[in-house]
Amino acid sequence: MHDPTPTEGSTRTVSRRRLLGTAGATGLALGAGGAAAGYAAGHATAPVDHAPATPLSSLGTNRAKFHVKHQPGILQPAQAHSHLVAFDLAPGSGRREAAALLRRWSTVAERLMAGEPAPHQDTAVARDAGPSGLTVTFGFGHDFFTRTGLEKQRPVALDPLPEFSSDRLEKGRSNGDLWVQIGADDAPVAFHALRALQKEAGAAVRLRWHMSGFNRSPGATARPMSFRNLMGQVDGTNNPKPSEPDFQQRVFVPSDGEPAWMAHGSYAVVRRIRMLLDDWERLPLQEQEAVMGRRKSDGAPLSGGGETTEMDLEKTDAAGRPVVPMNAHARITRPDQNGGAAMLRRSFSYHDGFADDGAPDAGLLFVSWQADPLRGFVPVQRKLDRGDALSAFIRHEASGLFAVPGGAAKGEYVGQALLEG
Repeated sequence: MHDPTPTEGSTRTVSRRRLLGTAGATGLALGAGGAAAGYAAGHATAPVDHAPATPLSSLGTNRAKFHVKHQPGILQPAQAHSHLVAFDLAPGSGRREAAALLRRWSTVAERLMAGEPAPHQDTAVARDAGPSGLTVTFGFGHDFFTRTGLEKQRPVALDPLPEFSSDRLEKGRSNGDLWVQIGADDAPVAFHALRALQKEAGAAVRLRWHMSGFNRSPGATARPMSFRNLMGQVDGTNNPKPSEPDFQQRVFVPSDGEPAWMAHGSYAVVRRIRMLLDDWERLPLQEQEAVMGRRKSDGAPLSGGGETTEMDLEKTDAAGRPVVPMNAHARITRPDQNGGAAMLRRSFSYHDGFADDGAPDAGLLFVSWQADPLRGFVPVQRKLDRGDALSAFIRHEASGLFAVPGGAAKGEYVGQALLEG
């Protein structure tokens, strides 16, 4: 899907490398935003309005800029392929080593996003492709500040998320000192970036966890359409748009915000949410729609209209019962049901094989962006935790919260204001 609103730092350019075979490159533009309230169970992103489909032959030329006000990978449409990876600083690594690492990583990201080879020992995995919409985003976890002696610079907004009764979190696949989000419209380009950043890390950090995801490719449907998640539901209908007057204040830390090094940055909540697809797929269609509060065919609210029609929460059936059930996911997550809480979601589906009983290990790599998690993710997830009908069909298995500073100016690296301030 393609957001009609121009996204920051995205241009169409031809790579300096020869573009070979890009007609077969795959990608997904899920929409530049996330959702207005939290499918903290996680919707992937999709815009409401749709621009013409991007020809497949142009996917390789799509280039996102590295030096922008907000780091790349937040406002750009979610791509077809992603890697989310967290690292911990190695014993003996501190502020100096972290600064050197972020400088190296920023150099690598800038080059790869421009379609250039990695500066050292390039693997040639992406040699025949263009930039393919590659974005690389860096963030800091809670314990990073302790290990670098920067506790006084740790934002209050980075305090650990509260526990939720539905959580089944695995410690080894949660949190981390450093977080990297990689997205690209071509799978080898995304893997190339992952491998280059891992090799550039050297002995400064140790891998904590890695997750890979995917989305629909542009051109896969007859026209650009809202994304469907692995439950088959139309997803992301109520995503906030950059054109909305309060978009910036909901998603990004203001230029005069605290701490100063987080100016123009955002906070990323990352959740691995398994969908219990065997249970879900046994539900009759009518019951699935009651759980969601929307028609499965087109995403329209059960109260009537089309996908973008405002839901009528007061409408009742002949028996006087709410047409949209009181515990329907779409009712609970509406911003007006959560004090206006909103977040920008930019998520990816995942499939990591099957359990011994044949059940798929599949679901959503939920990524939401907000200026303050306590005003974005937390209030919505608390309400979902108390009575969302969807909760019986999902399981939150991993979680992380990361402070993602603003973009690096030309000649600087991401996080420089923190590490050298």
